[in-house]
Amino acid sequence: MADFKTHIQVASLISGSAAGTLAWAELVSLPESGLLWLAGSLGGIMPDIDADTSRSMRIIFRLFATLATSLVLLYGRQYLSLPDTVLLGLVSYFGVRYPLSWGFARLTVHRGSLHSLLANLVFAGIGVTISYRLFELSPELAWWVGIFIFFGAVIHLLLDEMYSIDLEGRRLKSSFGTAFKVMQWPALLPNLALLGVLALCLWTGPSLTSLQLVLQQLWPVSYI
Repeated sequence: MADFKTHIQVASLISGSAAGTLAWAELVSLPESGLLWLAGSLGGIMPDIDADTSRSMRIIFRLFATLATSLVLLYGRQYLSLPDTVLLGLVSYFGVRYPLSWGFARLTVHRGSLHSLLANLVFAGIGVTISYRLFELSPELAWWVGIFIFFGAVIHLLLDEMYSIDLEGRRLKSSFGTAFKVMQWPALLPNLALLGVLALCLWTGPSLTSLQLVLQQLWPVSYI
């Protein structure tokens, strides 16, 4: 499979080009295009969150820990004293960064259910919900964030499959077909869990009408 450097570089390049195109077409502002570039780059490493010792997993859980700490600090600023806020912030960061990531590593298998298009939709849905509910982005921009995360993750899967082809030996490696798939099968419980998270994201996220508006905006871009 492709290494971390390849994943982040390719996803960053393609996401940056796409975000720049949207800004040029005046579908998003320049600062918004920068956000979308970051979203696509993040999506490019998301599938490797199931690799126990990967750099992707460490980066992603650091981001989650930072996000959890930020939310705790915002809450504590209104309702708690400064010492309690700082203490709770530290507990939140280290709780997410270490015990949660450790538990996640034990429950997941690399190139399992999280290396699938279904999981990519879940990554995108979580990105949309966080953007809309926590950071209060507009519904359209939140959906753009989700779209870029999804396609960044798709790029990751495609790269893994490309690296499973030995062109010199003219053969397919044993890992071929394990990365790019609709869902892991048989894996009933993980798939149901992913579908449940996706349904929750659709319920708590912005309306699907705003997604339709975003998709309609893509048509002019395709003819540039």
